[in-house]
Amino acid sequence: MSNDKNGRSIEVLLVEDNPGDVRLTMEVLKEEKMLLHVSVVGDGEEALAFLRKEDKYASAAQPDLILLDLNLPKKDGREVLAEIKGDPHLMLIPVVVLTTSTAEQDILKTYELHANCYIKKPVDFEQFTRVVKLIEDFWFTVVVLPSNGKVR
Repeated sequence: MSNDKNGRSIEVLLVEDNPGDVRLTMEVLKEEKMLLHVSVVGDGEEALAFLRKEDKYASAAQPDLILLDLNLPKKDGREVLAEIKGDPHLMLIPVVVLTTSTAEQDILKTYELHANCYIKKPVDFEQFTRVVKLIEDFWFTVVVLPSNGKVR
């Protein structure tokens, strides 16, 4: 199943430094029958290099959706989000903030920076699995995503 009429896989960029969360997210996404290609980067600088197609990411596909943790090494998720939403070539990519923080200032700041949604990452395995499935169902089944500047 895919929400692209041409059968192109949906490109997802997962920006997460916790190997356990990466592994679990990947397992949940693989269970579904959608055509997904997930790229993973572990810090904010690497995320921006990927999005800007710099160095080893020169041939990286532009993601249709970014799953962004806030607490990242090198450049935190707030800085990454600000650069994405401030860049006319990247600003239309939906960004889902998926983090353990429940701090009101983090929630407010990410929405001020134009995050598309803010989701508290559950610590419980079953709840985490449920949240990832809900993200997938909503963003890849219900929502119409832009693709290369055009609506699919």
